[in-house]
Amino acid sequence: MSSSSSRRTIFDIVEAKLSGRKIVAVTCYDAAMARLVDLSAVDMVLVGDSVGMVMHGHADTLKVSIDHMVMHTSWVNRVLRSPWLAADLPFMSAHMSLELTMNYASRLVSEGGAQAVKLEGGGEVICQAISALAAGGIPSIGHLGFTPQSVHQFGGLSGYRNNYADSQASTQLITEAVELQEAGASMLVLEMVPDHVAAEVTRQVSMPVIGIGSGAGVDGQILVLQDLLGMNHAFRPKFVKQYCDLESEVIQAVNQYACEVRSGEFPDESHSFIHG
Repeated sequence: MSSSSSRRTIFDIVEAKLSGRKIVAVTCYDAAMARLVDLSAVDMVLVGDSVGMVMHGHADTLKVSIDHMVMHTSWVNRVLRSPWLAADLPFMSAHMSLELTMNYASRLVSEGGAQAVKLEGGGEVICQAISALAAGGIPSIGHLGFTPQSVHQFGGLSGYRNNYADSQASTQLITEAVELQEAGASMLVLEMVPDHVAAEVTRQVSMPVIGIGSGAGVDGQILVLQDLLGMNHAFRPKFVKQYCDLESEVIQAVNQYACEVRSGEFPDESHSFIHG
């Protein structure tokens, strides 16, 4: 079982911002991938509710429950040694009641092993939830811009059109970011926000700002691990850079295995237990 005492903390992440060192974050949902991430130079792992799409095959994140999030977070926690570990609160967690927010967050921390929880959106309800979490000693991460749990409001990912070219909308986003910080948020994720607006948000707040599809002017970047590994050619948003092509490599390897089984080439003597 992994111990969070040996991991990076929120103070390490804040220090990276203060020193100007870019923060590297990925999403991860299971022990097998977490073991590999732990051997890399990643600073932070987020167990995102994108698990519903990546691991469960859903079209969006809305069907992910708190039981799903606790389970996947605990899987990652068991093997993770170094990166800071955060987890998403599922759909509507912060809008039902503060009691439910605290219950879900405490489960992610106590059962899942998360060191922080992430909430989507801004406004009074989210700020109240963040304040309650801070009072309870649970670090929180805000999430503005494209918020996947509001996918129906946006008309889907393909229907999302940010209006931040409008100075009023940009000012509102900056205001929401400052409000989240004042409420007690420890970090902010900006998703699909124009680079100049994201850079301005980063200048306006002291908490670390992590971007996804929001340019290089933020304090760090996050990508879904399976996306950067090229594991699904059918899903490739503009902001995703594929650093390898595992989809092709996996298919090729499995096809070679199938061919060798059918030809009798596998297993050979070196891969068999021989009596004698």
